Amino acid sequence: MNQPVDFLKVLDTYKPLVWNQIKPYLSDLVNYPDFCKPGLKYQPLVNFNQKIISDYPVRQGKYVRPTLVLLTASAMGYPIKKALLTAAAMQVSEDWILIHDDLEDDSLQRRGQPALHHQIGKELAVNAGDGLHILMWKILSDNQKIIGPSLSYQIQQEFYNMLSRTVLGQTAEIKWTQENNLDLTEKDVLFILESKTAYYTIAGPIRLGAILAGATPTQLDKIFQFGKYLGFCFQIQDDLLDLTSDFAGHKKQTGNDIYEGKRTIMLVHLLKHANSEDKKKVISFLSKTRSQKTAGEVSFVISKMGEYGSLDYSRKLIKKYANLALDYFQTELNFLSKNPAHQQLLSFIDFLQNRQY
Repeated sequence: MNQPVDFLKVLDTYKPLVWNQIKPYLSDLVNYPDFCKPGLKYQPLVNFNQKIISDYPVRQGKYVRPTLVLLTASAMGYPIKKALLTAAAMQVSEDWILIHDDLEDDSLQRRGQPALHHQIGKELAVNAGDGLHILMWKILSDNQKIIGPSLSYQIQQEFYNMLSRTVLGQTAEIKWTQENNLDLTEKDVLFILESKTAYYTIAGPIRLGAILAGATPTQLDKIFQFGKYLGFCFQIQDDLLDLTSDFAGHKKQTGNDIYEGKRTIMLVHLLKHANSEDKKKVISFLSKTRSQKTAGEVSFVISKMGEYGSLDYSRKLIKKYANLALDYFQTELNFLSKNPAHQQLLSFIDFLQNRQY
């Protein structure tokens, strides 16, 4: 009988492997070819540029996405060593996206510290994100030396598809929030989740690992379907924790998504089920800017989500999609068969629905 796997320990195992790939690229940010090398006068500026570009990578998240790349490759018998640069590019993509995402949402914190744009200003934060974006493509270009030009091209195409769909999801979320769209359905919210979470956080990293290992188009399609189930579970759980948790002390502000006006499963459910008086209050609140909203108003919305069953409904959906993901993994993804990676991937499903941050 297989012993239960602690997925947090799995993350702790793979994080250093990926970080050791990223560190040299961050260090190299101060080096330029001789033909365009800045003069000594500008060295402090060069150092500052390196510092702000390196800020989010140095903070280090949980490294879920790069770990999924490595576990999938390993589960299909592909050497982890040859998958490390692909995993590193996946992690760097998360860091530049988060810088831009935090600015777009005016988030207060990231990984227990003030969001970068609150530290150095919006313009420099955007530029730092651009720097990491460039670094991601540099890593993917260097990957050619490890995996060859043909496979490298396939990996870059997957990055293009994954990131393009992520941007579409962000466009939808921002546009609908700016318009204060009150007619969204659960299906509309799942469209955002499919773009921003299902593909980018789950299916994309797993597909990358599988592409490295020579997966067939049918296998890659099945991974995408699995990613949808598990991605919905992941993001709904994340949105629920935003309303009910301090992310194990990493987050100061409860209900950040409500401040930002994000269209979540809970909000759509509340607007559908609230009586006319409560719905009117929630709609009035949603029309305000973030700075105009008070903690008391956010608490009111969260309390109504509890009263009208929106929080419990989200918990049922988390369980539903987790069960669908588990069943699909066991019946359709049997090509991810090699242990210990197979068991570690299996433990990821349980980790997502039961995590507290």
